[in-house]
Order: sequence, then structure tokens, then C-alpha cells
Amino acid sequence: MKSTIELNLAHDSYEIAIAPGSLNHLGESLGAMNLGKKILLVSNPQIFAHYGEQVIASLQSSGFEVSSEIIPAGERHKTLESVQKLYDSALENHLERSSTLVTLGGGVIGDMAGFAAATWLRGINVVQVPTSLLAMVDAAIGGKTGVNHLRGKNLIGAFHQPRLVFIDPQVLKTLPAREFRAGMAEVIKYGVIWDAELFLQLEEATRLDSLDYISEELLQTILTHSCQAKADIVSKDEKEAGLRAILNHGHTIGHAIESLTGYSLVNHGEAVAIGMVAAGEIAAEMQMWDAADAQRQNSLLEKAGLPTQVPSMLEIEAILDALKSDKKVKAGKVRFVLPTRVGAATVTDQVTPELIQQVLQQNFSPDFAE
Repeated sequence: MKSTIELNLAHDSYEIAIAPGSLNHLGESLGAMNLGKKILLVSNPQIFAHYGEQVIASLQSSGFEVSSEIIPAGERHKTLESVQKLYDSALENHLERSSTLVTLGGGVIGDMAGFAAATWLRGINVVQVPTSLLAMVDAAIGGKTGVNHLRGKNLIGAFHQPRLVFIDPQVLKTLPAREFRAGMAEVIKYGVIWDAELFLQLEEATRLDSLDYISEELLQTILTHSCQAKADIVSKDEKEAGLRAILNHGHTIGHAIESLTGYSLVNHGEAVAIGMVAAGEIAAEMQMWDAADAQRQNSLLEKAGLPTQVPSMLEIEAILDALKSDKKVKAGKVRFVLPTRVGAATVTDQVTPELIQQVLQQNFSPDFAE
């Protein structure tokens, strides 16, 4: 099963290639793209141990000169300090404007290396080879790159589209179960905001909390539908001037939770899941969304083994304060993505602090277990 999705832009259009067992053919794919010969491969220790030698061999067999830089795993390493290491490596290995950064990892590696590519020599090629479900369906696609500031997630960044997104679903076999569940949050998000057919197929699945219970056919459906949804939205609004903002469903409160828990207790997908529940309840309270559909969303998140309540160690005032630093704030007002029906959503700045506080109070967890 192979799928190719075109992401069409006014400039810098590219393909999202989804093909099981294709990692050995990465070099061939890049060799046909008229890139420069120098490649800097960026990965983390765990992923590099699994796939690094395989990827380097594939690239070298197609005539590329490959160097590598390994960055520790985890959101707390998604910083300007880590980007500095990539700059140093780019300088030491004499990368040129025709050179390419190849990312091999999850969303942290893809965002960070993408930002380095966007800013080194005012922009060099980047090819995204995502190895987590979350990166495959979301982070690797659309050209958003960046790193975190101490006071907020992804506050430092740039738009820089990849030349190619290269997905081999078989690498998910080595993905920890918790990270697979985190990726399912973004998949469910696409069903809620854009793709009602995907939502229905997820509802029909017996279990969504582990790759072990998902057939190859369903996995291919999940990947193609999610990637197509992201491609559709980005092609209509590359720089998030309007429509693209709906991709942030669950991210407003989610980012606050990630930041306040030090990017360690709650991972990105878990935080987004909690944020989706809160946004769904806000939409229902504002009579923008049917309460029954909000419960359908929550049931899918629970089926995927995701948390749906705010960790009890957090204070509501701290969350409300963190929302003020969110990059989606406009004219001093926090903007929320609120579903209007399964498969559609809108963006509004009309959510009152009182309603946010009410919903958060109703959704505090007595405990949060990793």
C-alpha cells in the first residue's frame, strides 16, 4: 500500500509519500530531487539507534555525503541551545545553500531541525522523515518550525516548507505505546474539525490505544486521511491567516498545560486531548456544538487511552495566566478553536474567562498517571 499526497502551494509545493517498508529507499527518492550532495541527518539517540545506520546507508548509496547530529529526546530539549548545536554542526560540515537537513524523529526533532534549516544561510532544504504517529500526521507537514521559550511553547519559529515528507509506517513498531496514543489525539482532531468520514471509521474501530490492535489497512487509512486533511488546510492557508488556525483545536489549553508541567509530566498529545475536551465543553456551553457530539469526541479520546481531565496539581489561575502568553492571542483576546459539528470547526475570541474557568473546574483530575 503506497499513497502519495500532493501539498499544493503557490511556491514550494511538495509530496507526502506514505509507503510501508520504504525507509531503505530514502536515498533513491532524494537522489531524484536535484539536491546538493551534503546532508546533515538530525535525530535523537533512541531513533538513531534503531534507524540511523539504515538511513545513512541508503543516502550514501545514492551518492550523498552524510554527517549526523544527535539531540537528546524530549520537549525540554526543543530550545535555541539545541539549535545552536545544529548550527555548529552545519558549519563544521560545510553545509551550503544547496545542502539538506534530513530529520529522523518525532515532532521535536522535526520542528527544531526545520527551524535550523529555515535560518541557516537564510534557508536550506529540509526533508522530514517522521518516526512518530504525531509527527507523521501533523508536525512534519505544513512548514511550521520552531522551538520553545521558557514562558511558552513554539513562541520562536518560522514557516519553512519541507522539500519532501517521507513516511514509512513500519517504523511505528518501535514507537512506545504512550507516544502512539499521543499521536491518536491529533488523528481524532482531524476527524472533529475536518473529516467526518475519518471520525466514523475511528468510532467503528474496536480499540485505538495501541498499534497492536490496528490493522495495516486502518493504519493506512488513518495516515492518508490525516495527511490529506492537513494538506487540504495548509494549501488553502499556508501562513495561518485564517482557516489553518482550526488545526489548533485543543492546543490553546493544551499548550498551557504542557508549559506549566515542564514539558515532562504531560506529553503533547495528552495535553491536546485534555484541551479538546475543554474546547468541546466550551462549544457546547456556548450552544455552538451539540453536547452529544462533544461526548462522541470524548469517547474517542478515551478509546485511544488518552487523559481527558486537567492534572490536579495545576491551578486554574496559572492556566488562565498562561493563556495570555499563547501565540494565538490577538488584540489581547485568547482565540479558541470550537467545533460546530463533526467535521467542522470555527475560531472565536468570544470565550469569556469566566466560562474557561468554569469548564476547567469541572474537568480537574483527582490524579494523573503517566
